[in-house]
Amino acid sequence: MRNDRMAKAYLEDGREKAEEARRLLSRGRHHMVVREAQEGVELLLKAALRYVGVEPAKVHDVSEVLLQEAGRFPQYFRNALEELAEISRLLARERGRSFYGDEDRGIPPSELYSEEDASEALEKLKFVLEMCERLIEGRSSKLFL
Repeated sequence: MRNDRMAKAYLEDGREKAEEARRLLSRGRHHMVVREAQEGVELLLKAALRYVGVEPAKVHDVSEVLLQEAGRFPQYFRNALEELAEISRLLARERGRSFYGDEDRGIPPSELYSEEDASEALEKLKFVLEMCERLIEGRSSKLFL
């Protein structure tokens, strides 16, 4: 069963995460950009799943369910599913480090990420946002233009 209200609410939260990530990048808070990007991607992909009638699990990486449910999505979205799944996997792996750093070596998260890392994470979030806006609202993002 589709849940358009939840999908649209998650989409809006994903947009907010993207705006916050952009602000944090301008302030040089690279680890926080990665964190916001991961959270945004998670929310956006869960919005897409809800929009096509899939209740996502309470996990940070939804790549497996995205690929399993490929047939529910329109062709343009299916064409991007491998990339969307890879983004989900990649950023989910960074979730803990971007929050807590490398506790074994005593390195705070602020010392683990460069501007390039943050910019890449933000670009991944931008791509996911654009795909999910097209799916749910039938339009492209204006946030990054």
